[in-house]
Amino acid sequence: MRIGVPKEIKNHEYRVGMTPSAVRELTRDGHEVLVQQSAGRAIGFSDDDYRRAGAVLESSAEAVFRNAELIVKVKEPQADERQLLTPDQTLFTYLHLAPDEAQTRDLVASGATCIAYETVTDDHGHLPLLAPMSEVAGRMSVQAGAHCLERERGGRGVLLGGVPGVSPARVTIIGAGMVGQNALAMAVGMGADVSILDINLEVLRELDQRYGNRIRTVFSSADQLDQCVTEADLVIGAVLIPGASAPKLVTRDMLRRMPDGSVLVDVAIDQGGCAETSRPTTHDEPVFIEEGVVHYCVANMPGAVARTSTLALTNATLPFIRQLANLGPVRAMRDNPHLLAGLNVCHGQVTYREVAQAHGLDYVEPASVLDG
Repeated sequence: MRIGVPKEIKNHEYRVGMTPSAVRELTRDGHEVLVQQSAGRAIGFSDDDYRRAGAVLESSAEAVFRNAELIVKVKEPQADERQLLTPDQTLFTYLHLAPDEAQTRDLVASGATCIAYETVTDDHGHLPLLAPMSEVAGRMSVQAGAHCLERERGGRGVLLGGVPGVSPARVTIIGAGMVGQNALAMAVGMGADVSILDINLEVLRELDQRYGNRIRTVFSSADQLDQCVTEADLVIGAVLIPGASAPKLVTRDMLRRMPDGSVLVDVAIDQGGCAETSRPTTHDEPVFIEEGVVHYCVANMPGAVARTSTLALTNATLPFIRQLANLGPVRAMRDNPHLLAGLNVCHGQVTYREVAQAHGLDYVEPASVLDG
């Protein structure tokens, strides 16, 4: 199979769909890998590294899309890239379609088979291809929040861990999944005063046993959420409903009652954000202030640590890429229900229920459309 790896073109996105090591594994399997020139240069993967791994270097994204059967990316295809997709191609990348109607309709119109990293599952009901970036984003959210609390960024001038005689910052983490737990580890490590909210009591019990009295675990009722948000210096939104738009748990009224210069880091922004005031930002302009609260809503947060993120992501995606290439997409998804769970759009049909509901489109069972 011919596998294409174009250079990412989203704002300040330096990750790449495959490392040279991954390319070597696929070429050893007998596949041809087409990599756009300079796709990984910004994070230390040179064109020569890819050549030595067996890749064919292409001069443009157009050439990669034109010649490849399977396109492997990191971020959702941008508008120009979506116009290059054809019905006989398979796209494997993060899509986050529920809050993005334009992308959804373009992918439907392309006729391509589109598999989303974020909805691929495993035997334990987890999301193995979302997990590595959730780990990165969770850890980065605390770093970003700490920086935004500095006066230079519009924050209230609070040091996250405090100093002797001065209280640390109060941090509220909404959601105790992969993002939330990684944010929790960082915030505790930096000495913050941390509360974490979730509706899963088993998870809260596990965190209580792990951290003891260093944290507060809170069942996320409306009253408790309101109190924890309005009293916080830093709120980290780590809410996820797989494949669906994030619920707007943080209201404008809550933000209005937070201290001026407090910070919201909305890690759920890829799925539309969990605050009423959130809107996507970029690494060029990562923050805005609304209701006196500094909002950090960068939609590709792990792109700031692109080398670490690329290595972590490829470790997770490579087994699935090999299945798609070795068996072909149809057989791979028929043989592996977890890969089939990643199918969001196929042959002009929406095959993920929450995406169809978000945009008022017809939903079709994924297995029923695999053969076209």
